[in-house]
Amino acid sequence: MSVRKNNSWFLLLPLWSWTIIATLPACSPVGPNFQTPRPDMPAHWAEKSVTSSAATAAPLHCWWTLFQDPTLDSLITRALAANLDLRIAATHIREARAQRRLAAAASFPALGIGGGSTSSHSSENIPSGGVTQDLFRADFDASWEIDVFGGTRRQIEAAEATLAASVEDGRNVLVTLEAEVARNYLELRTSQQRLRIAGDNIRIQEKTAVLVRNKSEIGLGGELEIAQAEALLALTRSEVPSLESTASQAIHQRALLLGQQPPSLQSELARIADIPPVPPLLPATLPSDLLRQRPDIRAAERQLAAATATVGAAIAELFPHFSLFALIGLQSTSLPDLVATSSRFWSAGPTVQWSLFDGGRTRAVIDFSEARRDRAQATYEKTVLTALVETENALVAYAREQERHKILGQAVASGQQALTLARGQYAAGLTPFLNVLVSENTLYQSQDKLIQSNQQLAITMVALYKALGGGWQTEAMAPVATFPGIGPENSQEARNNP
Repeated sequence: MSVRKNNSWFLLLPLWSWTIIATLPACSPVGPNFQTPRPDMPAHWAEKSVTSSAATAAPLHCWWTLFQDPTLDSLITRALAANLDLRIAATHIREARAQRRLAAAASFPALGIGGGSTSSHSSENIPSGGVTQDLFRADFDASWEIDVFGGTRRQIEAAEATLAASVEDGRNVLVTLEAEVARNYLELRTSQQRLRIAGDNIRIQEKTAVLVRNKSEIGLGGELEIAQAEALLALTRSEVPSLESTASQAIHQRALLLGQQPPSLQSELARIADIPPVPPLLPATLPSDLLRQRPDIRAAERQLAAATATVGAAIAELFPHFSLFALIGLQSTSLPDLVATSSRFWSAGPTVQWSLFDGGRTRAVIDFSEARRDRAQATYEKTVLTALVETENALVAYAREQERHKILGQAVASGQQALTLARGQYAAGLTPFLNVLVSENTLYQSQDKLIQSNQQLAITMVALYKALGGGWQTEAMAPVATFPGIGPENSQEARNNP
């Protein structure tokens, strides 16, 4: 029994149990293996008038800098640092990372140490009774479930895919936030410019009303012309409260995006400024680029991978579970003798557990997992189609708004010329005052619509970059660690290129 003297208790395990250890974990996991979807994508965008003119590619990862507005750059930078939705997304990533560690822990042996002492006294009414006995014990135990059919490996695979999906969801929040800050900023500047134009027209119409009154006093005009001038002036003034409300609400909304109190940005943004000019460059991308650029598509692909792995984990429950256990320790009725060689005990060996009947529970779990996988597949396909529709819509909106903007520019130029002629002819007594009022109102409406078209043109550009998934990737498609939880260790690129 030299084996015991050398404490090589584990060598007493039957040879066949070591054969199990050496061979069973090498089995391929059961269940379907995930295959990256390869959806059919159009070769080109349907809207040719925009894409064909984009000779130079604009960067996707920091598209807002193309507006060349330092205030917009600053607002987006601060939003990335303090936005509450990003903080919430970061907590989801932390949860998924912890779930991955939890799943991985099941693949390792469980080790434990214990000990204790008990005192017992047997009944005096039994043979050899009336004895008081102390028992002291200290032991070390180990157990390991061998992942023969890959159930644990599938669970780890599902947890890793879920973590990756959480990262992509965080990036989607990032892309949405950047677009929302830019859109909100454009709405603010548009409201301010509309206020400026309304103010300019109010001053002009006030002068016109004074002129009409003066002419009426000397007998060159009537009450009708005065009423018409004052009615147009009142109508223009009525636009101001609504525009002021829109501007204030835009500032309050921006404060929310930056995680601040509503009045915090009032002093910084209340001053009227121009709408940023629309960038001259467009992103030169193909429909197939959406599969790697849009975070929501990447997240849906990872969710499909997680659902596929879950099916394998459920199927593994149909097969037996193999485990190894070992227990070694010291046991004695005398504390001084506890450390003696004669106090040692051990036990070790393999175990098998196989559920032969569970009322259909395992089959139900498999059916449930397969349904979730099919739903994830349909969700992925819908996400891809939605991305194509959003991008096509943004391209069409941008192209049509360009045409509208050009026409409105011509309308403003013609309106200015018409007003100049109407005023001159009215001063010379060649035309009624109504022509002046109509010309003033037409010019104001054209100017207001042109400003709104400037906004819409810029917003469609923002929508296009958002639809393309811009705002999170660098030139090399590496992840941007703009908030806690998104880093290279979580990226799909890092998994593919360790």
